[in-house]
Amino acid sequence: MPNPVAFLRSAGARGAGLSLLAAALVCQLGAQDAKHISTSEALNLLVTKVKPDYPEVAKQIRISGQVALEAIIDEDGAVASVRTLNGNPILAKAATDALKRWKFKPFKEEGKAIKVSSDFTLEFKQ
Repeated sequence: MPNPVAFLRSAGARGAGLSLLAAALVCQLGAQDAKHISTSEALNLLVTKVKPDYPEVAKQIRISGQVALEAIIDEDGAVASVRTLNGNPILAKAATDALKRWKFKPFKEEGKAIKVSSDFTLEFKQ
């Protein structure tokens, strides 16, 4: 499959809308080459967990709830990208920022480190 970013550049495509489309396509391709694992499998190899900062505006207007996220974890155990699956957008930004700082032991298959994806739910309570 051709690189979507290179394709858009070669076609002379410019503009914020097309850039966002290209970024979404690249993220989608990244998720496709990652093996999906369960949340419990991922948490078994969690090394560093960062708690999200509760957004001040969310506190003021008493927003609470859960944010469901999908993370792509690279071969080194670092969170390469995060995608919001469900949840309040005000809370989703804080949840995404926190999850990007989590660190895992490398996931291995047949002795080789692999890229994985997994779903996580972060909760915000007052």
